[in-house]
Amino acid sequence: MFKPTDTIVDYSTARSIPEIWSQVAPYCGKLVALDDPHQQPHLKVTYQELNEKIIQFATGLQTQGIKPDTKIALFADNSPRWFIADQGIMKAGAINVVRSSQADVTELIYILTDSDSTALVVEDQKTLEKLQSQLSELPIEFVILLSDETVEIAGIKVFNFSQIIELGTEQELSFVPREINDLATLIYTSGTTGKPKGAMLSHGNFLHQVRTLGDVIQPQAGDRVLSILPSWHAYERAAEYFLLARGCQITYTNLRAFKKDLKEQKPNYMVGVPRLWESVYDGIQKTLNQQTGTKKKLVNFFLNISDRYIKAKRINERLCLENFNPSVTEKLTASVQQSLLEPLHNLGDKVVYNTVREATGGNLKAVISGGGSLAKYIDDFYEVVGIPLLVGYGLTETSPVTHARRLYHNLRGSAGQAIPETETKIVDPETKASLNDGEKGLVMIRGTQVMQGYYKQPEATAKAIDQEGWFNTGDLGWITPTGDLVLTGRAKDTIVLSNGENIEPQPLEDACLRSVYIDQIIVLGQDQRCLGALIVPNVEALQQWSEDNNLNLDFSEEKLPETLTNSEIQKLFREELNREVKNRPGYRPDDRIGVFKLIVEGFSIDNGMMTQTLKVKRPVVCERYQDMIDGMFAKG
Repeated sequence: MFKPTDTIVDYSTARSIPEIWSQVAPYCGKLVALDDPHQQPHLKVTYQELNEKIIQFATGLQTQGIKPDTKIALFADNSPRWFIADQGIMKAGAINVVRSSQADVTELIYILTDSDSTALVVEDQKTLEKLQSQLSELPIEFVILLSDETVEIAGIKVFNFSQIIELGTEQELSFVPREINDLATLIYTSGTTGKPKGAMLSHGNFLHQVRTLGDVIQPQAGDRVLSILPSWHAYERAAEYFLLARGCQITYTNLRAFKKDLKEQKPNYMVGVPRLWESVYDGIQKTLNQQTGTKKKLVNFFLNISDRYIKAKRINERLCLENFNPSVTEKLTASVQQSLLEPLHNLGDKVVYNTVREATGGNLKAVISGGGSLAKYIDDFYEVVGIPLLVGYGLTETSPVTHARRLYHNLRGSAGQAIPETETKIVDPETKASLNDGEKGLVMIRGTQVMQGYYKQPEATAKAIDQEGWFNTGDLGWITPTGDLVLTGRAKDTIVLSNGENIEPQPLEDACLRSVYIDQIIVLGQDQRCLGALIVPNVEALQQWSEDNNLNLDFSEEKLPETLTNSEIQKLFREELNREVKNRPGYRPDDRIGVFKLIVEGFSIDNGMMTQTLKVKRPVVCERYQDMIDGMFAKG
């Protein structure tokens, strides 16, 4: 039997992702692989059961005539059955085409059509019903529901999960050899601009992640992982493959149950996006701010001390992004300050931060943030309270991880160093000439994890990947002397003001989000004289501010739009924006947000203004609020 410190299996010779589960099952057979406490009834799947169900699902597909390289659409969401279907499709030698069941029907039909899928696996009857009217126009040979509902459609065979598993138990699996360059999946890009494109990811692309992510974290068999991101997305998907290959237990949660599960499940690891860590931060801050009198002063005292302590510690350890090469005097000063503040910081850890960590389950070895820019104050706070937070970077097209911070080299403000088998270079956005370390330009990536291209789009592929295999990320950044990638914005998100000044909106948005009164913000201003912003206010915080200032404002749903135009509220937001923008390192007068509008409806997945990984779709927001934006700048 394995020991907790053992690495389960050496996957260096694996040629496909499904090979992993038959290799890991003999070592971790009785350990729980997948746990879904929110299913009725509570569903747990051991490693042995997982391997068996994957084989049965694959065999069930083969009974329906599935041939190698057939495209099968998988429109479903996080659950053990999603994982079984995902790997069952690959085990049968087919290629899956993935998307959330919650996606818009137009997008799902587009993906079905564009991908040339001839079979369909869906979450449940509800998902099938929204697609059903158009299925007759597509070459869909059969449908599988991941639920146990019974559905009939004229002219198309429909199986539920139990039926396809039962079919798979009636005959032996026909082994389909797969190689690392064989296509494993099509993941359609999130569509922040234009129509989604199908990124072609091979077995080798994902095996790269399984082999190399152990350079970032070293989970052990039996470690618990809380999963909240969409399993079909490249980020969560690669993480699940890697963590399950290490014998971890993945427990599925959701936004509603997340904070409760975090405390009760006591995970060792968690993968998330910045918005998730911001929500945890907001909850902790709310609890801390509810303290009164001496207790509140004590909390603020320790937070201030610890903030100074970690900044001195960073300089002393040469992990300060703003000062890579401190002088002898600076290093000595930082060392002395660190030594003097350490006892008080440790006391604060016992008195305050330990309680904070208990609210997150108390067992976190590391949390990983990716899929967007993490605000500096969030990064600082997690370091202060002793929750190890690592930032990773990558894209769907790179399977996705290319860079990550490590526990032994956690350079705050960076995306970390390249993971093994990954090359990075910075080039001039116009000429594509290579730039020196420290110079800002376009980030290019080359490595085993780079996709094969966009499905049926050779022109888009040629534009994204040059003849030497370098992938154009579309991100701007620079490389530190220690090889860390620092991102500064998106090339296509750059705002050019009418005076010719280039502004990256993301850092400004991150700075403004420090205000307790700002819940969401998008900075605009292309070809304008100044920057502007659409702001979703934190109504709860605003209501408390109103009461504290005896304003007697009406925050009811019907009166809220009118209330937000109140002159005192407008003045408050002007002050908040000015303060946070000016306090940002490297502030320039052109960074000032000259005009803004407060809006009631937040940006979300449901209203189409955010992607599944919680990135704001700037073009969609601008189109939705175009009249308001035009009016805002006209008055400005």
